[in-house]
Amino acid sequence: MKYIVIGTAGHIDHGKSALVMALTGTDPDRLAEEKQRGITIDLGFAHLDLGDGMRAAFVDVPGHERFVKNMLAGATGIDAVLLVIAADESIKPQTREHFDICRLLGVRRGLIAITKSDLTDSDTLELVRLEIQEFVAGSFLEGAPVLAVSARTGKGLETLKQELRRLALEMAAKPSNVPFRLPIDRAFIMKGFGTVVTGTLIAGTIEKEAEVEIFPTGRSARVRGIEVHNRPAAAAFVGQRTALNLAGVELKDLRRGMILARPDRFKPSALLDCSLSLLPSARPVKNRARVHFHCWTAETVAEISIVGGKEIAPATNAFAQLRLSEPGLFLPGDRFIIRQFSPLVTIGGGEVVDNFPAKYRTADTQRQSFLAALTEAGQADPSLRIELLLRSAREISVRELVARTGHEAGEILKAARSGPAAGQVMVLGEPPEALIHTDAFRGLLESITEALARFHAANPLTPGTSREELRAQARLTAQGAKRPPSVVSFQAAIASLVREHRIELRKDEVALAGHTVQLDDQEAAAKQEIDRAFELAGLHVPATDEVLASLRVDRARAGKILQILVKEKSLQKVADGLIFHHSALEALRKLLEERKAHDSRLSVAAFKELAGVSRKYAIPLLEYLDRERITRRSGDERIIL
Repeated sequence: MKYIVIGTAGHIDHGKSALVMALTGTDPDRLAEEKQRGITIDLGFAHLDLGDGMRAAFVDVPGHERFVKNMLAGATGIDAVLLVIAADESIKPQTREHFDICRLLGVRRGLIAITKSDLTDSDTLELVRLEIQEFVAGSFLEGAPVLAVSARTGKGLETLKQELRRLALEMAAKPSNVPFRLPIDRAFIMKGFGTVVTGTLIAGTIEKEAEVEIFPTGRSARVRGIEVHNRPAAAAFVGQRTALNLAGVELKDLRRGMILARPDRFKPSALLDCSLSLLPSARPVKNRARVHFHCWTAETVAEISIVGGKEIAPATNAFAQLRLSEPGLFLPGDRFIIRQFSPLVTIGGGEVVDNFPAKYRTADTQRQSFLAALTEAGQADPSLRIELLLRSAREISVRELVARTGHEAGEILKAARSGPAAGQVMVLGEPPEALIHTDAFRGLLESITEALARFHAANPLTPGTSREELRAQARLTAQGAKRPPSVVSFQAAIASLVREHRIELRKDEVALAGHTVQLDDQEAAAKQEIDRAFELAGLHVPATDEVLASLRVDRARAGKILQILVKEKSLQKVADGLIFHHSALEALRKLLEERKAHDSRLSVAAFKELAGVSRKYAIPLLEYLDRERITRRSGDERIIL
């Protein structure tokens, strides 16, 4: 089934609701006040089967200027507009404002209906038709069918249905392989069911029993039941008018403007970098101006920060950062409308370019160029957008890219590996965790080797540094700043440098390939003295501090020389403060082998006598032998293995 969303537009009392009812048999005016006053106050909905597996969902909007914000909640997300103009009044103020809104929202298709055609003669109808054609000239409705209809007599309705059908056939099917999003336009309690929300599914698919996240609050709920066009369904698809019965959330926690999405896919944002267009009728907009921001069903106040300028003139375009008073779920490509703070009139609109920008100085011309490139890439291929984001941020997790692009992780990885920008992007981790720009990765490789070179120069007596210390010293350059790399990019860089034989891993330490500790004559002599002192001591080890204090090198260098002997295994640390020469431990091993020949069991007392040591040394030595699996403790004795 193919679904398209048709939004009505037009002045108050031009017959929008009557036309929808005549087409569908459903009265879109659901409120008692609407029926009493004969005007549409809030959004109304109906659907029409167009045949051949196609269905149109109508969003009927109020025409009164006082209810434009309600109109905006329904207009964002429509596929086509049904512009309604009454034959007896022709084009009126709200006709113009509604049409401007449709153009600003990027609507590209539509039809024009001249309603109440039974109230005028043919000459008047022809005059209205000419006025309409002049009105839409140069717009997306230029050349669109202009149909005279009457909801009262039924005149022209069949022709209108055929044109709607033709419109549906021309429209491409919406992709369903993007993350699910449903802007809430109504929330209420239904007796016997509980909490219900309704909206038009703008992306993806949602199934019964699925878990959803409510933005911007982050609350979770379960989809207990689904209705599509007033009929129970197991799932709802993009373009469908949908009602969800939610479990786990109360009505007080829901309102128009919130958006439902899959859990752990997105994050709310209060900063949006946008391309912004002003209407010719608007006043100039200055930096820091406050406006009313409308996107999907959400409405909030925003402050405009113009990129590379101080003012946006009427009928011009500019890049700007919108700083919202309330966060929301907005993705690149989302269209929005701005209205003047006071008086409330529509002045412009635009498209979200970057939904997670950093704050920056508005005079940043580089940012202006980046946003222009990002806008162009967004219309071409997702991999180009990913490459641009990485060029700026250098490294981004797969999860963050989902939130910043609106694509599922699988689509992002596919674009990164096989898209036009594949050679500029690397996928890190197994399973994939993050993406990094190849320029950034090469820079990280150099940063790591430079950090190692600095370490070796500052620590000539230390064979290598730990991975943790090296990652803290390495730097990834992003957005003009330098920061430590993530664990996944650091591990990938280390693995790459090892494959290239540029570095070596030595147990828990990292060193430049081929690096060896270089001792001067004084240090080499000190090394021999330490080794000789412990070798002569046998199992009666000397105090380490005393040995080091007797040397002619300073205490710091002496300690590092001692560590070199430990790493070379000439000396072995058995316990804190107890270091033995390897020859003494090897002699002890042989004594135990000789003992095992006639008795494999060994008490602490027998060990003390055998080794010729006091209990101070006996217990640590026995624990060392247990660790080395030379002995095994059995009660108060040891068994020689």
